[in-house]
Amino acid sequence: MKASRSLRDLDIAHVLHGYTNLKLHEHKGPMVIDSGEGIYVRDSSGRRYIEGLAGLWNVSLGFSEARLVQAATQQLQKLPYYHNFSHKSHDPQIALAEQLVAMAPVPMVKVYFANSGSEANDSAIKMIWYRSNALGQPHKKKILSRARAYHGVTIAAASLTGLANNHRSFDLPLPNFVHVGTPHYWREARAAETEEAFASRLAEELEAVILREGPETVAAFFGEPVMGAGGVVVPPRTYWEKIQAVLRKYDVLLIADEVICGFGRTGRMFGCETFNIHPDAIVLSKQLTSGYVPMSALLMNERFYAPVAEESGRVGVFGHGFTGGGHPLAAAVALETLKIMKERNLVEHAAHVGHCMLERLKALASHPLVGEVRGVGLIAAVELVLDKKTNKAGKTPGELGALVNACLTEQGVISRNMLDAVAFCPPLIITEAQVGDLVNAFSRALDEAASQLKIAL
Repeated sequence: MKASRSLRDLDIAHVLHGYTNLKLHEHKGPMVIDSGEGIYVRDSSGRRYIEGLAGLWNVSLGFSEARLVQAATQQLQKLPYYHNFSHKSHDPQIALAEQLVAMAPVPMVKVYFANSGSEANDSAIKMIWYRSNALGQPHKKKILSRARAYHGVTIAAASLTGLANNHRSFDLPLPNFVHVGTPHYWREARAAETEEAFASRLAEELEAVILREGPETVAAFFGEPVMGAGGVVVPPRTYWEKIQAVLRKYDVLLIADEVICGFGRTGRMFGCETFNIHPDAIVLSKQLTSGYVPMSALLMNERFYAPVAEESGRVGVFGHGFTGGGHPLAAAVALETLKIMKERNLVEHAAHVGHCMLERLKALASHPLVGEVRGVGLIAAVELVLDKKTNKAGKTPGELGALVNACLTEQGVISRNMLDAVAFCPPLIITEAQVGDLVNAFSRALDEAASQLKIAL
């Protein structure tokens, strides 16, 4: 009789993990998360951690919201599954689409449901190409996004993504995907260049790229209001205003990827409101269901939708859809999530508590390992350096970030480093006192990392 194997051993034997060094995992194994309550999770040994990244930027209501469990249970008992193919629908999908259109930051007319941000972005790309064909513009197919952008990992969405590790050895990006500059003022600005001048330079670069590629070939620009997985990059003043002017000039669609920013994260319901962005389509996911059930949504305006509808009439069918798109369980949980957010004023709460978190993090600016503190609403990052004069973090990108993040885990906070930036994106329900606990733990982690590196404090 075989001896029973531990969860760690079973995981190593059978689970293939995303965003993991697979060979290292064969030796290191996983941290097994067993339960959650509020902003906290517990591992299989019983140790409790603050979830400083809300899972993967998504668990807005924390890990134990009973009303979401109840909403899911009731929907499972009534209608556990149905699809939206061939003129079929169901109440939760209809109600959620109506609510999303009503609350959109700019006029929208249709909602297409999928299961993840990657799927929604892939769907948007396909519809953009479909739309160009409908308009008699078969060469208008190029898609623009930005270096360090994150839009997902399916083949087309990963081509939008501007991170090297999502391209290396995958033969990506695909042709017709073009990346422009990152709006990170601290890292990318020239000496003595103001934020406004930096924004103007990026807009001029965008226009130059459009002219180089040929305006008649450029269909759309995808952008996150605040770049999330690329390092929580908050755009400089006037950036979005100037970028949108260029896109309008050359008839380029603007797609706002609100997968991380949407539903209160930036201190407004949508990042588009925070930065006065007027997109033709909006991609939503993550906090839409507080991460409890996979779901995403693509909202589109009349300019985006009408040619797609016309083309489907000509072809005879809109040949795109997902088995789980608009799933009744996910839609029911999303409706309850939005109801809870409104009842508890969580958008306003996130703005207030987020301000407290950012101010507490900025108080660490004098630490020898802190290069920049940046954020908006309840999302922030601390860029780590070893040399404040040159903003250099070390010989190997990400080495310092991994060290500090490991120290932070030992201090009881789970977060994530994007190279040498450590991100903070806790559940929207976090309190001021809990923010204090989080930042105090990060301060101790910085001191521990400095001690290991033999840096005087």
